[in-house]
Amino acid sequence: MKDTSGADGRYAGREVMGWREWLALPDLSIKSIKAKIDTGARTSALHAFDVEVFRRGGRERVRFKVHPKQRDSVRTVVADVLLLDERVVRSSSGRAERRPVVLLHAKWKDHVWPIEVTLTRRDVMGFRMLLGRQAIRGRFLVDPGRSYAGGRPPRKKKASKKARAKS
Repeated sequence: MKDTSGADGRYAGREVMGWREWLALPDLSIKSIKAKIDTGARTSALHAFDVEVFRRGGRERVRFKVHPKQRDSVRTVVADVLLLDERVVRSSSGRAERRPVVLLHAKWKDHVWPIEVTLTRRDVMGFRMLLGRQAIRGRFLVDPGRSYAGGRPPRKKKASKKARAKS
């Protein structure tokens, strides 16, 4: 769905995201992660644990692990990327936390673009990722009444009883 409103044309042709969407993070080989589109958050945030900042080849890097699916602590993605920055971020609860910042590519529908992402523990949060306003500014509109405007990831098919019996 594209928005064609706006007398000055600023919003014409922009695709509309829902308040939650399935994204991909190709740099981490994550094909789908459920993200809350959070216009109240400046920077995007990703659930990460075992975060370790280190130097290699004279450059600072960060190694971390991600559980991309909510309520699934089995599938783990291990990442090693350049450290862009470290910033103090105030959480929604008001607590200030120093977080590593990395540059990743987000993919939604046929759009791929770079976003700055802070790494933090989001175990108890409803979403493994927040897509903040900096990541969507000038690219998309958000309709808080919609969900998954980009569709849902395909479900894995369960093996038939016959196939399970053979294994």
